[in-house]
Amino acid sequence: MHSAIGPATYRGLAVLGVLLLVVPWVAPNAYILNLATLWLTNLLLVASLNLLMGYAGQISLAHGAFYGIGAYVSGVLGAKYGISPWIGLPVSLAVTGLVALVVGWPTLRLKGHYLAMATLGFNAIASVLFVELRDWTGGPNGLVNIPPYVLFGWKLDSDRVFFYFTLVVTFGCLVLLLNLLDSRAGRALRALSTAEIGAECMGIDVHWHKLLVFVVSAMFAALAGCLYAHHNAFVSPESFDFGVSVMLVVMVALGGTGHWWGAFFGALIYTALPELLRSVGDLEMLVFGVSLVLVLLFFPRGLGGALDWVLARFGRGRAEGGAR
Repeated sequence: MHSAIGPATYRGLAVLGVLLLVVPWVAPNAYILNLATLWLTNLLLVASLNLLMGYAGQISLAHGAFYGIGAYVSGVLGAKYGISPWIGLPVSLAVTGLVALVVGWPTLRLKGHYLAMATLGFNAIASVLFVELRDWTGGPNGLVNIPPYVLFGWKLDSDRVFFYFTLVVTFGCLVLLLNLLDSRAGRALRALSTAEIGAECMGIDVHWHKLLVFVVSAMFAALAGCLYAHHNAFVSPESFDFGVSVMLVVMVALGGTGHWWGAFFGALIYTALPELLRSVGDLEMLVFGVSLVLVLLFFPRGLGGALDWVLARFGRGRAEGGAR
């Protein structure tokens, strides 16, 4: 079931955006502010995968690869060739979109676990290339000296400035996603995710719409990769491997597949939980697994669905109190 998209969603997004404006002024230190910036980047990443999984009903285990392609293409152009990140950004989006088109054209004819395995294979290939193309990517040691964005001669490299830059980019993209979901194409995506045969009978070109959302989702992931690369000035292959793709799928499920606000919860967990579990080391994956089982056991629609349930109960309670 998909969460409703309407004026209330836009208003909620606007209110949250305004509240986030004060984060750099109330954050106790640079570490917390950097985590907030990372959360915004992860929000864009999880929301883009939620578009593909939650609203189009297509699973992908290649999102980490698209995230990495965006980061590496823009990073390599800046670090190796001195090309402005503002040029590297559209180039990385175009390259990622083209790769997604080539990968998606045959694989999106598959369904279920066959589609998952096909995208997993692509992620494995990309992970190998990130390591083996040493002259460009720096190999396992990573790519260093990635330049920051510069706007009117002003480097966007301070923690506070980059937070605001990421906030504008992420929320701008979220508005674009809302408009897409509210459009005719968005309604077609929701139709094919619930009843693909019925969508075909209604005259919807199912494969074309699947390919469209796959490419759009990949390009948003690449944009998140650009933000990540130019914020940290460094990227390494382990940031975009198969484990990252799996964790993104888990975060979409935890937040609520097909629930608009689920991406916010999923990104928050994806950002905060690893920091909270640093002391337990290898038990991190175990805690993630147990969390997933517990959430889906008690809240099958994820944390976003749980929020809907709480708000519904609260609204019902107020209505009953008013009736008395």
